[in-house]
Amino acid sequence: MNTSERREEILRILRAAADPVAARELAARFGVSRQVIVQDMAVIRASMPGILSTTKGYAMQQENTCTREFKVRHRQDQAADELNLIVDCGGRVKNISISHRVYGRISAEMDIRSRQDVREFTEALASSHSTVLSTATSGYHYHLVEAANTQRLDLIGRELEKKQKRHKAAGRISANEGFYLAALGTPEPEEWRRSLFCQTVRYFFDLWELCIDIRREIY
Repeated sequence: MNTSERREEILRILRAAADPVAARELAARFGVSRQVIVQDMAVIRASMPGILSTTKGYAMQQENTCTREFKVRHRQDQAADELNLIVDCGGRVKNISISHRVYGRISAEMDIRSRQDVREFTEALASSHSTVLSTATSGYHYHLVEAANTQRLDLIGRELEKKQKRHKAAGRISANEGFYLAALGTPEPEEWRRSLFCQTVRYFFDLWELCIDIRREIY
């Protein structure tokens, strides 16, 4: 198989794939190095802008899809419930964003399409001892969600609201906390200031401890 034939076959694979295809998978399939596949994809994407490069591999951009941004707030231990709800309703979580009063809008790609993706995401968080991005804004964040039609996006919104009402009825969340905030313009409370202050103090405390440790090593 020559280069041209391999690239045509890569395109066929991407069109048929339901999930992103990793470069290493393509390399193993065609018996070439990952770098060769990366070069192939650079050439292919130059002539076909509809191919996306995600953290999980290459994927064809879906046509005739709809997107909507949901503003939500929840604790880190509720993240899996939120993401599972969205994918169960036929949504794909494209990214997460926060609106920081100092740094502005901060976004990170997610590409969550299934419960397996949610499981891998939460396991990665746990194993790395990391926190979710919304920790910096008292749990407030945005998800850009993609679905096949507006009806599914409406369904996601309704289910998030139902989840919020159930949690409130059970006394699990306060009046201004939940899975879904209908108005994107809803301002975050002053709590973000306390959260940011606490994180700043913690940062300088950790830095001070690090300096002490370095001093001990030197002397």
